Amino acid sequence: MNSTTQSHFKNLKSDDKNIRYEAYISILAETEGPVDWAYEVWDKLKDDLTHADNHRRSRAAQFLCSLAISDPEKRMIEDFQLIWKVTYDEKFVTARHTLQSIWKIGLACEELKELVVNSFVDRFTNGVNEKNYTLIRFDIIQGLRNLYEKKQEEGIKQVAHQLIEKEDDTKYRKKYAAVWKNIELCSS
Repeated sequence: MNSTTQSHFKNLKSDDKNIRYEAYISILAETEGPVDWAYEVWDKLKDDLTHADNHRRSRAAQFLCSLAISDPEKRMIEDFQLIWKVTYDEKFVTARHTLQSIWKIGLACEELKELVVNSFVDRFTNGVNEKNYTLIRFDIIQGLRNLYEKKQEEGIKQVAHQLIEKEDDTKYRKKYAAVWKNIELCSS
């Protein structure tokens, strides 16, 4: 890991929220592509998934999601459930930030893509009793859109369409379908 990246990780612990945010944004930007330092921080990030500070839990989950593409050992297959658990965090903002990032794990390999998609389907279908479930459903549909844009696989689009059709409330069905605006959901 180069000194700049090391300083970003160090700055995540700064008392200055602007420095912390700048470090956070820099790490996310760096992890948009593969990095060679993923395993230098992997275990620490895993530990932070259960940290008392919800901001650390959120950052750890988001960083691990982004680092999935830098995981040739496929540790994420074992660690996915630890991150998925954070999507149920007691702090909704932490849960939501994690849910909004978890689609990135699906970019790593076919097995993880299927794990992400299946987890989304299960949560969309069985999470109707959760608080804020319409926001959770929206994030799932958006995550599928993001994954589709990167992978360009029709199966992902079809899963999203099937989930949207399960929504009984017309208002929310339209809202979820709007996420897929400019992409035809049904093959005619």
